[in-house]
Amino acid sequence: MSRLLFSHSYFYRFDPKQWKAQQPYPPLATILAAAYLREAGHTVALFDTSLREDPLEVRNALQQHKPDYFIIYDDGFNYLTKMCLTNMREAACKMSREAKGHGCIVIMNSSDASDQYDYYLKNGVDYVVRGEGEETLKALLDCLEKKEDVSLVDGIAFLRSDVVVTRSRVIMKDLDSLPLPAWDLVDVESYKRIWLAKHGYFSLNLATTRGCPFKCNWCAKPIYGNRYNSRSPEHVVREIGMLISKYAPDHFWMSDDIFGLKPGWIQHFRDLVRSKNLKFKYKIQSRVDLLLQEDTIDALAESGAATVWVGAESGSQKILDAMDKGTTIKEIEDASVLLRRKGIRTGFFLQFGYPGETRDDIEKTIAMVLKLMPDEIGISVSYPLPGTKFYEKVKDQLSLKQNWSDSDDLSMMYSGTYPPEFYKILHRYVHNRYGIERGRTAIRSPLHRSSFRQLAALVLHVPMALVRGYKMENIYRSHAG
Repeated sequence: MSRLLFSHSYFYRFDPKQWKAQQPYPPLATILAAAYLREAGHTVALFDTSLREDPLEVRNALQQHKPDYFIIYDDGFNYLTKMCLTNMREAACKMSREAKGHGCIVIMNSSDASDQYDYYLKNGVDYVVRGEGEETLKALLDCLEKKEDVSLVDGIAFLRSDVVVTRSRVIMKDLDSLPLPAWDLVDVESYKRIWLAKHGYFSLNLATTRGCPFKCNWCAKPIYGNRYNSRSPEHVVREIGMLISKYAPDHFWMSDDIFGLKPGWIQHFRDLVRSKNLKFKYKIQSRVDLLLQEDTIDALAESGAATVWVGAESGSQKILDAMDKGTTIKEIEDASVLLRRKGIRTGFFLQFGYPGETRDDIEKTIAMVLKLMPDEIGISVSYPLPGTKFYEKVKDQLSLKQNWSDSDDLSMMYSGTYPPEFYKILHRYVHNRYGIERGRTAIRSPLHRSSFRQLAALVLHVPMALVRGYKMENIYRSHAG
């Protein structure tokens, strides 16, 4: 069997917004793939880039481990890697070229490489594993070790005289058959120190599912697609118990696209958590329509859910329908009320700039936020990624820049209703309006309210001055209809 050095291409330091937040998570999919290949008999090691400063630090790991294969296997469970950021693409290629210089065969699996395999194959990568990676990677390594024809391996792309792309591999269904991730390869203490210093508690990540069956037309799914498969609650609770025993996290981020979609899953999970007397808080992503089913919110609260993020996206039903979102404004409102009633924090993902969005749609979104006052908001402009209906709709408008450099880039890469400057100002303005409203509602004393109003006026002065400077009203009018 071979020596494998696993890595991934996400550097928190190359993403200023995320590094400032100081909420780093280990590369979950990376260490799961490493565990899978170790179980198959290979010797595995990890070069974890998350907290590193320079891709070329990989040299020391290459010299230390002397791998036969250097495998860049991104954490496909982390939404940050699904954004296909150019800072991370460049870092991956630097590591690839360095590994090639050390005589390694370089293999890569990521959302970006699954879409842009030809780019990576021309920049130091020998084989791109497309989509879900564990079984494909094992089959590819077996084939290379036996010196067999790699074109017989499903789910890869490689260069011969030209790029060869083999047929896609069938998605795994029995997720309980996978080993637990190779947490022993991670310097968990380095993550823990950052969390405790910044937030006073420690959070780790795990995934209970793969994929999402819903078809929001802007959502890219190059790794797990539209299939949805779930681990059993027993398998998940076993991992949680192990992590608490070894690393003592206070909190977990369930990094699923949709947590607990299968009927009865959340309720069974709650029962197991209670029976084993496990104490922890956790954060999930879900859909408002799913949250309203039966006693889902009750079961989440009873099992330790502290925060639920939902894709609210817009306060305009017209825009939600255009996105093929499949949810309603009333469901957003009802779910928000029930979550708050159960003491669960709510986060809203919001998008501006979707094709066809007007001033009225924008104002409906702002009004929804100020009415429901979620505990957190995340604002973006619509981002076209390959493989989506949205991308196909706007691809002829895209320029040379087709990816964000980091998660705070937020560039409009197609022709929105308003100029790009408008959305940058709107982003700041909505955050400030929301922040001021949260502060205002938190203050009860009349004296404090008076002081707060003065502070709010100062805080809003800069973005509102910018809005006036760009003549937002004129922008609205000139683009009306």
